[in-house]
Amino acid sequence: MGRVEAKICGLKEPQHVLDALTHGAAFVGFVTFPNSPRHILPSDARPLAALAMGGAQTVSVLVDPDDALIEQVLTDLAPDFLQLQGGESPERCAHLRARGVGIIRAIGVAEPADLEKVKPYAGCVDYFLFDAKAPKKANRPGGLGQPFDWDILQGYRAEVPWFLSGGLSPDNVAEAVARTGARLVDVSSGVERAPGLKDSGRIKRFLDALPAH
Repeated sequence: MGRVEAKICGLKEPQHVLDALTHGAAFVGFVTFPNSPRHILPSDARPLAALAMGGAQTVSVLVDPDDALIEQVLTDLAPDFLQLQGGESPERCAHLRARGVGIIRAIGVAEPADLEKVKPYAGCVDYFLFDAKAPKKANRPGGLGQPFDWDILQGYRAEVPWFLSGGLSPDNVAEAVARTGARLVDVSSGVERAPGLKDSGRIKRFLDALPAH
């Protein structure tokens, strides 16, 4: 038996990175996407990522990044993983992974058929992240704080490990894990007191609420 592992995402303050590390987060994430209230430049995220060295894996969250932004991220932040939230193709994922950085591919889920989207990516990513599919008029593809129907993932098995994301909080993460069998979870808005503003107490409560599997 092990404990479900968590990624605390959208971090912008040193204290909240330290909170995540102190209470056992396995991953910490930094969002570089101007439409997000959690946006941070790779150069500004670098000292935050340095706090996590040896304690948690670092993740740069991007949406359809061009080559210039990729270079900036790899040079300024040097994360362990790129989390790709846009329309990135399997070929793009494979190309980036060949640069020596891990790849987390986000997949929007609203119905069981959406799980079929993983198949073309199976050989070119390290993790999938299942998030609620964004509404058509949304100005960003994730981080909207809404869950999807967790029963869609009940009994789901895959060769590639996966994160459960979307609307998780200290109050529902244990139920979400029980219903999906997730061994990895991702949270951002669920540990905030306002959009983009993390809360130390909620980070602790979330990580303390993680069940064994």
